[in-house]
Amino acid sequence: MKQICLFALPLLLVLFASCGNEEKAPATSDSHVDAVRNFVRAALDGKFNEARMYMIQDSMNNNWMDVAERSYKNMPQETRDGYRASSIRFPSPMITVNDSTSIVIYANSYMNNPDTLKVLRIGGKWLVDFKYLYQHDADTISNNKKP
Repeated sequence: MKQICLFALPLLLVLFASCGNEEKAPATSDSHVDAVRNFVRAALDGKFNEARMYMIQDSMNNNWMDVAERSYKNMPQETRDGYRASSIRFPSPMITVNDSTSIVIYANSYMNNPDTLKVLRIGGKWLVDFKYLYQHDADTISNNKKP
């Protein structure tokens, strides 16, 4: 009986320890809005590896994400806390280019500075084309307004 207890106790400890260390799986992006929301939320929270999961994997996107991550890490803690506590807003209508491409303008409640992302459906998954943030016209919002 003592041998069973000596064997069972470590097994139970391993089982309990592994249950507590489970990480929440990243959300799936069922639409272009979900893709932007998941991507931006992860970045605002400083979870750049998770944000990369919602992004098209190419050298330009990865380079821009590296820049964003370094910038975030160099921010004062108060600013990072502001980003983490912020909510994501969609102040303008989405621009649907076609059934697999959308342009989404968003802002976070901390900075309230609108930015624009392109979202593409590739292989049935909606993914953010992060480089679009840096390559499109800076006045995208004003270009969409009619005089």
